[in-house]
Amino acid sequence: MFYMIAKVFITCHTGNPALNQPYICIQYLLCASANANANATELSTLQATLQSCARERAPVRGKVCHAKIIGMGLNNDTLTSNILINFYSKCGLISDARKMFDEMPQRCIVSWNTIIGSYTTNGREQEAVALFINMLREGKTPYSEFTVSSVLCACAAKRDVFECKQLHVFALKAAMDWNVFVGTALLDVYAKCGLITDASRVFESMPERNEVTWSSMVAGFVQNELYEEALILFRRAQVLGLEYNQFTISSVICACAGLAALIQGKQVHAVLCKTGFGSNMFAASSLVDMYAKCGCVVDAYFVFSGLEEKNVVLWNTMISGFSRHACSVEVMILFEKMQQAGLHPNEQTYISVLSACSHIGMVEKGKSYFDLMVKQHNVLPNVFHYSCMIDILGRAGLIHEAYDLILNMPFDATASMWGSLLASCRNYRNLELAEIAAKQLFGMEPDNAGNHLLLSNIYAANRRWEEVARSRKLIRDSEVKKEKSKSWVEIKGKVHTFTVGERNHPRIAEIYSKLEKLVEEMKNLGYKPETEHDLHDVEDSRKQELLIHHSEKLALTFGLMCLCPGVPIRIMKNLRICGDCHIFMKFASRIAGREIIVRDLNRFHHFTNGSCSCWDFW
Repeated sequence: MFYMIAKVFITCHTGNPALNQPYICIQYLLCASANANANATELSTLQATLQSCARERAPVRGKVCHAKIIGMGLNNDTLTSNILINFYSKCGLISDARKMFDEMPQRCIVSWNTIIGSYTTNGREQEAVALFINMLREGKTPYSEFTVSSVLCACAAKRDVFECKQLHVFALKAAMDWNVFVGTALLDVYAKCGLITDASRVFESMPERNEVTWSSMVAGFVQNELYEEALILFRRAQVLGLEYNQFTISSVICACAGLAALIQGKQVHAVLCKTGFGSNMFAASSLVDMYAKCGCVVDAYFVFSGLEEKNVVLWNTMISGFSRHACSVEVMILFEKMQQAGLHPNEQTYISVLSACSHIGMVEKGKSYFDLMVKQHNVLPNVFHYSCMIDILGRAGLIHEAYDLILNMPFDATASMWGSLLASCRNYRNLELAEIAAKQLFGMEPDNAGNHLLLSNIYAANRRWEEVARSRKLIRDSEVKKEKSKSWVEIKGKVHTFTVGERNHPRIAEIYSKLEKLVEEMKNLGYKPETEHDLHDVEDSRKQELLIHHSEKLALTFGLMCLCPGVPIRIMKNLRICGDCHIFMKFASRIAGREIIVRDLNRFHHFTNGSCSCWDFW
């Protein structure tokens, strides 16, 4: 092409005295071509460097490249501008990315997608939606499925149901609902907005699904605490022979943790090892959390120790696991090791550490950690840290100090804080502050029967039977409902659930017979039912009968009947374990010669050889 132009140029100017220098003209064209090629090569190099800077999050080096591009006069090139927008976005310089976008003389769909995606990933979802609306109003650039999916992701982060449904209608009108990217984003936003039925409907209607689609649906079920549905969907993916990523497996492990399904959790652990994702931080953190929540804190630590690289999330998960199991010494040791590894404790770390102090009544240690958090690590205490401190003080009997902290802290007290104070008042029979805490809770949680019942129990413990009758009549006459106590135990992969005075279990007659023999054996060793833990206004003999039929005692008895000798019995309970059941479990561990692990509403109790890991402080 160059030679054709040169030939025409020479032909046209031959014979012209002023321009009768064809060889000089050829030399000029050759130089111009060489310069153009050099600029193109340099621009290509700069574009590649910018993409590298975006990946490495290197803003200074990228800005140097931008300056060179401006110096070459190539800053109006659309491709280069798109690369610059992406670079600034990846480096978190959103205002610079937007300035680049606004100065573009001509924008293409990539330009719009990049800047909208940038706003979404950097937590500026409202601006992403506003920019999409501007794009539609301009009408110059056709949108794509990537544009719609980016805006849907913005709605998911905002938890905006109305905008989500509007975009769903938009996708239907644009015939994009069939697209795998749009469909996946749509089910994700529905799941995050709590509309899991709509999310499932979108999933089932999709003609094509990729591994991200399956992963998003499993994660959606877990986010909405539909753990069994998550496991069923994962099993369906396995039957279809689909490949799954580390995020899918991580979500499935979380589902096992939510159900305290140890057998299924171990099976998923095997899948994790088989697929080679065992060293992945997300999956490893979920695995540590699962074992800890299933009562296997030793296995959790085994997984944690086997990982060469550990991030803050993994350290926090293990510290939280030890805290939940009242392994306070291990919490403090790991807290120090975390800092020795060069990592700084964050808000979550201190919540677990303060919680560990609360479980064993370490008041002074808790106060020192609270001060250390602010002075050494510059972590500003939030409501959760103050809640832990109130719990530490209240559990140790310093109820007035806990109340003063509530009054003087820089936040409004939450229901959790007043609930902790009320529970402490029950333990130490402080009726005055109990009534103050209960009054606050009745205003904040009018439909929570547990608060009315707790105050009623405090009245009962102080033998104020008229107030007890009034409180319980209020519960009966109002719409508030008391959560029924239940315990469950897993035997050979099947979960058996028991309630107080259970009558529906197929082997209930055998269970009661075995329980009676167990109680007699315990009485020979000194066990005596502590009737003060039953707060009904009835005779002691009736109280003893009610105590013996508590759900955790039935679950334990069934476990003793079905599990092999020496195998630990793991019992899960939806409410706090009562004092009599706590004593009962200690005797049972001594007689049976095996470990009994009870997870109640607040923590784990490990009973072995007649003692509990909580040191009788819970």
